Amino acid sequence: MECVILAAGSSTRLGMDKALIGVGSQVLVSWISRRLSGRVANITIVANESNFPEISRMVSDVNVIINRNPHQGRTGSLKVGIDSIDSSGMEDYRLLVVPVDRPGFSDSTLDRLIYSEETCCPMKEGKGGHPLVMNSEDVDKVRKSSADMPLREVIEASRFEVLDRFLDLNIDTPDDITNLEEKLQLVNE
Repeated sequence: MECVILAAGSSTRLGMDKALIGVGSQVLVSWISRRLSGRVANITIVANESNFPEISRMVSDVNVIINRNPHQGRTGSLKVGIDSIDSSGMEDYRLLVVPVDRPGFSDSTLDRLIYSEETCCPMKEGKGGHPLVMNSEDVDKVRKSSADMPLREVIEASRFEVLDRFLDLNIDTPDDITNLEEKLQLVNE
């Protein structure tokens, strides 16, 4: 299984780069990358031109690439990530997509996604969450889609209910990073 971590957003509402928010002795993107390592074969981080140097330095054990048009949104960043991965000839290819600003998923949710053969994502109390896993057919749909098209208009993911305490954690505003380190320590409780 391949993985793309989406970290190219402009973070205008937050006022600082989400990927580079401190989490203990590391930054959020490296915290997520370390959490995924050992579970997925290859991790690619899609960065923007501003945060690329620092992400590359902090997460040196994964492939970090630049999305030169991050204003096109998450689908555009995902397309950049997909294009950097050679999935040709891979049987039962699946792709895990992890937005850097949605880190509240548990290990059990992550395991369920990794072993799923269908395109799916977790939900809590009827609201969809992240990460998302896509099968090869849906990865091809994203490849062929417009970069600025919302992903929910490109693919349809089935959902499964989880009890993850922080699944709805969405880092968008300064209030969202209050006690972030403590929340992330509790994601598996």
